[in-house]
This record gives sequence, C-alpha cells and structure tokens, in this order.
Amino acid sequence: MSENETQCTLFNKDIYKCNVIIALKRTTGSLSLVGCCFMIGTIWLFRKYTILSQRLILYLSIAALFDAIGYIIGDMTPDGTTCDFEAWWMTYFDWTVLMWVSCITFNLYMNVVKQRRTEKYEKFYHLLSWVCPPLLFSLLPLIGDNYGPAGAWCWIKHTSTVWRFLIWYVPLFLLILAMFGGYSYIIYFLKKRISSWQGTYDPDEERTVQLIKEDIKVLKAYPFIFLILSIFPFILRIHNAFTAEGTDIFGLWVMTALTAPLQGAVNAVVFGLDPETRTKLTWAQIQLAWASRFSHSAVHEYPTVFNNPLDSPTSGESVINPVNTEAVRRSSSFDQKQRYGSLNLEEN
Repeated sequence: MSENETQCTLFNKDIYKCNVIIALKRTTGSLSLVGCCFMIGTIWLFRKYTILSQRLILYLSIAALFDAIGYIIGDMTPDGTTCDFEAWWMTYFDWTVLMWVSCITFNLYMNVVKQRRTEKYEKFYHLLSWVCPPLLFSLLPLIGDNYGPAGAWCWIKHTSTVWRFLIWYVPLFLLILAMFGGYSYIIYFLKKRISSWQGTYDPDEERTVQLIKEDIKVLKAYPFIFLILSIFPFILRIHNAFTAEGTDIFGLWVMTALTAPLQGAVNAVVFGLDPETRTKLTWAQIQLAWASRFSHSAVHEYPTVFNNPLDSPTSGESVINPVNTEAVRRSSSFDQKQRYGSLNLEEN
C-alpha cells in the first residue's frame, strides 16, 4: 500500500478522489493568493492606505493571503506535530479574516451612525484581529490533542465534533448575524436621516451620502462573501458529525474544496468592482501612480508652492508638470474626515 493510500481517509480510501480534492483545494487557494496580492499591490500603488477603511481592507487581504497559503500547503498529513501546526495555521488565519471583516463593519458603523473618527481604534482592531480571539481559539484545541487529520486537510479531528462547532461555527454565524444587523441599521439610519433633511440643496451633504452608499455597497459584500463560502464547509461538518469517518460524499467535498479557500479571490473581485478602484485600473493611471512612486524628478505628489517669485526655480531646474500633479492628486483617495466631511465626525 502506498503512502498516499495510507494517508487518504476519505471515500473509503479512494486515492483518486482524494487527489482530486487536494488539487481543487490548491487551485482555489492559489487563485486566492493571486487575488490577495492584487489587492495589496493596488492599495500600495495608489496609496489607498492613507484612509483607515482602506487600511482595514489591506489588513484583511494580508490575513486572507496567509489563509490561502494554509490551503495550498495543507495536505492529508498523518497525525502528529506537522499536522497540528497545519491545523493551528488554518484555525488562526480563518479567525483573523473573520475578525478583520468584523472590524470593517464596526468601523463603518462608528463613522456613519456614531459620527466619530476611528483612527484611534486602529490599535484595538489589530489586537482583536491578530491576538484575541484568533490566538486564543486556535490554541484551545491543542488541549486534549483535538487537532489532527480532518479529511482533505488537518483541522479539528472527526472525533472532536463539539470542538469544531464551539471553536468555529457557532462564533462564525453569530458574528455574521451581528454584521448583517449592523449594516441593516446603518442603511436604516441613512434613510431616516435623508428623510429628515430640510432646507436648500446641499451639494456637500449629497456627495457625502453618495460616498457612504458606495462604501456600504462594497463593504457589506465582505461578510456576505464569508457567509456564502462557509455554507458548504458547514454542511460538510454537519454531515461528518452524524456519519463514520471515511463515509464522505464526494460532491460535498468538491464544493467545500472549491469554496472554502476562495475568500481572497472573491474579495479581490469585489475590491476591483468598487467604482473608485475601477477608475484607477487603467494603463494611464497605473503608469502615473508608478511614476509617482519611483520617478521623483518627473512627478511629485506634494509639489512645492512658490509664494515668493524669488523662490521660483531657475531656468536650469525642472518644473513639475501641472497636469501630472493634478492627476496624481485626483488619484489619491480622500482621508476619513474629507470623505465623510459633512457628517462632522467627532474625535471622541
């Protein structure tokens, strides 16, 4: 009997089906890896990280990237230290992705409903998303040796069904429910506020509302993506709870392998469909942004203003192209106060 057949515990040790699941898992994980790199690169290139909400998406992309790596390198590893590490990695980064999605929702709620600036919360977002609960919930299964082979990858063992739901699925659906509740209230709040406005037309107020609506349309997709991609893994683990190990449904595992690792790829699609991001993804804008990054003599994002004629450059010095400078200025996103300026965001 080969080593692969020994490690394959699915489908009554049908090695062909096991290899298909592993191949699908690694393919979708690789797509997510590419999607995360696209998001991280775009945010860096266009300096979108100057806005807190975009920095949160950057952190989400970093977490999803490491989560995708877990799906790519994970295998039907025999029970032991390596399998425990792979299982911990999967649990930890699944939790970091979930927490960053939660922080994005909370941040928008504080901006729109509470009308507060939230830069001061950023360090707490990091604490919640990297330390607790991710570190806590990923370490708890090590008590009592609950990590081990769990089908096509290492996770919480088949014999530790209660741990699977307490550590992951129950908190997952509670948080997703809370996030949908938060977005519903944000939308209700905006509609109520719009209906209460009186007086003359205010273009700044109207622009702010449109920006918020665009943000909600994009940001609310992230918890929805998490929910959709969690459905087949959840059904699979429900099935596992009531059946013997190895008596798996091939089609259910196929759908799980196609959806569970796909978080980063689908996030990238949503990110690319954002109107503000889409306007930047042209060859001219990319060239301009790249030049502003590396060609300091050609384009400057912060040009010098000469208030005194005596300070103006001499004939031998280069002058910044005003068209390029303006284009770079337009390509830079508004900071949080400018973006939601008419909401009069409070510091506290």
